[in-house]
Amino acid sequence: MDPYKLAVALVGLALLSAAWMPQLLKRYPLTLPMFYVAIGFLVYSLPIDLPPANPLRFPVAAEHLTELAVLVALVGAGLRIDTRFSWRRWRLTWRLLGITMPLTILGGVLLGQHLLGYGLATAMLLGAVLAPTDPVLASDVQVHGPGEGGEDPVRFGLTSEAGLNDGLAFPFVWLAVALALAGAGEPMDWGRWLALDVAWRVGAGVLIGGGVGYGLMHLIFRVERESSLATTSDGMIALAITLFVYGVTELCHGYGFLAVFVAAVVVRQHERDHEYHTTLSLFAEQCEKLLMALLLILLGGAVASGILGALSLQEILFALIFVLLVRPLAGWVGTLGSGLQPRERWTIAVFGVRGIGSLYYLAFALNQADFPGTRALWSMVCLVVLLSILLHGVSARQVMEWLDRRRASGRRT
Repeated sequence: MDPYKLAVALVGLALLSAAWMPQLLKRYPLTLPMFYVAIGFLVYSLPIDLPPANPLRFPVAAEHLTELAVLVALVGAGLRIDTRFSWRRWRLTWRLLGITMPLTILGGVLLGQHLLGYGLATAMLLGAVLAPTDPVLASDVQVHGPGEGGEDPVRFGLTSEAGLNDGLAFPFVWLAVALALAGAGEPMDWGRWLALDVAWRVGAGVLIGGGVGYGLMHLIFRVERESSLATTSDGMIALAITLFVYGVTELCHGYGFLAVFVAAVVVRQHERDHEYHTTLSLFAEQCEKLLMALLLILLGGAVASGILGALSLQEILFALIFVLLVRPLAGWVGTLGSGLQPRERWTIAVFGVRGIGSLYYLAFALNQADFPGTRALWSMVCLVVLLSILLHGVSARQVMEWLDRRRASGRRT
């Protein structure tokens, strides 16, 4: 069987599935990510000569494919958020970023050192890689399309957290890289890390994303006449925003992930009722689904090809503790004093989905420095992502529908 033609057929299947599988899966506790992983596993289990789905063999391709998927998901998340930006309205987001994410990283570091016996650099990498809430695989717990309503604190908190912590985890990934290089003989420069990897890269991401987003907003909604906007423009602008903002920010050594999300939020804040926001959001969502399908089929193929083969009992235990205890407890602490109901706090705490962003950060870091136990790291991170896809995928829709019913009955009474 020709591998190229099989790949074409798989892409077609992914596109068809993205269109009609959500409707078929509604009555079952299944999700598209689970379906794609299963398809990839089945295809790669066949006696067919397929290109290896192994990030260890293709580290650069793994980095760039996951990078593109996260970028498109970030711009889509920013374009969907209806809540106007202000420090007060987004205070739940700041709690999740300022308390929950550092606690999650700390939990990963401590478990990596004391349960797995890793050195500080590898343990820091593990904590930083697994800290971000994923914007790609968390559609069941994120906000709806622009202007559709239903933007409750749980959906808003998880969406805004996923949009921002994918950029704000980067300083800790760079710290792990710096520690690994220091272990190889290079001097550890804490001042450089604070000045460049924290202050400059974060600041540049926010400022460039906000500035370019503001300029694009005027270009889209001010220069163009509203009567001709819908006919002369299309959703490809969403992809243009993604690539342009990311490229400019990275050339300035800022965090492109952070800039892309900020730019999308800025664009969404203006002409809020214009139907073009829906056009942009839908195009971003379609691109996101295609990339998600491709990557999850490859993840299923990697599982069939033995990516989990390096797992030991301690590493399986680490994955379970991280998914079932570390993030939920960190999320609960982060929402203390937020004014949310306990059921809402637990939902936010539990449904911090691990996903494509974690795979990207691991690929990125391993392309920057040498870490011991590279195969074990890939096995462990893939296992965490698979556990998140399974556990969160089975329960997310039911939990969110239950929350919606409780919220509606509370309004009636």
